Amino acid sequence: MADTEPNNTSNTTKDGNGNKFQADYEVKEYMPGLMTLVIKFVERTNILFAKHGNLPIYEKKTFPWVAEVEKEWTKIRAELDRVMERKEDLPSFHEIMAEVRTITTDNLWKTFFLAGYGLESNENSKRCPETTRILKKIPGMKTALYSILAPKKHIPAHKGPYNGVLRYHLGLIVPEPKEQCRIRIEDKVTHWDEGDSIIFDDTFEHEVWNDTNGFRAVLFVDFVRPVRFPFNMLNEFLINAASFAPLIKEAEARHKDWEKKFYKQ
Repeated sequence: MADTEPNNTSNTTKDGNGNKFQADYEVKEYMPGLMTLVIKFVERTNILFAKHGNLPIYEKKTFPWVAEVEKEWTKIRAELDRVMERKEDLPSFHEIMAEVRTITTDNLWKTFFLAGYGLESNENSKRCPETTRILKKIPGMKTALYSILAPKKHIPAHKGPYNGVLRYHLGLIVPEPKEQCRIRIEDKVTHWDEGDSIIFDDTFEHEVWNDTNGFRAVLFVDFVRPVRFPFNMLNEFLINAASFAPLIKEAEARHKDWEKKFYKQ
């Protein structure tokens, strides 16, 4: 990975008619009233009692399992290559997770879900058995998917909704020039490398560009942030409760609809 200075940090995007609007994924409230207060309280304890500090980007060596995953990255890449044969049939991210429509509404960000907060895709997992096996090496894995960006795709500046998880990216397909396929996390800009990992807290502002002419793909994983006992129990309670949230249930229904169509072909 290489760090450079950030540029073009605008947090506006365009709707289907080409009109600009603010990317407000970071400020949307999904849980009204008392639940919002609870979430904010737990977020504060997550920061205060995080085992590895509250950093925008983490060193790989902080998490020993990263080396185990990287060791087998070519097996994950081989399964992704088979998925990419039907990339045009894959769903766009916002078609599954409606809340990301504040940051993307086109068909240039494709996904292939394996797991997500109670949502599991048995058919997708059968197609990618090695990836599914390797994911079990990641403690507290909650969400896993292939994240595929088409050429010239830009994801505007935004923040994730909850700090109880950390995000892991494993570079699988990184087109050249790779410096033009990059992510800004706070004031650091870095690019992906094939077989290499980036770990960050997505509640810090981040932004993504693929200014190349090729597709970029990463293994995209959210895993439980390590928090000291007993405060980790509050965090894990909220994460487990998320599987019952309406937005997750809606995503599960959308994914099942897509899956039926995809595997009929």
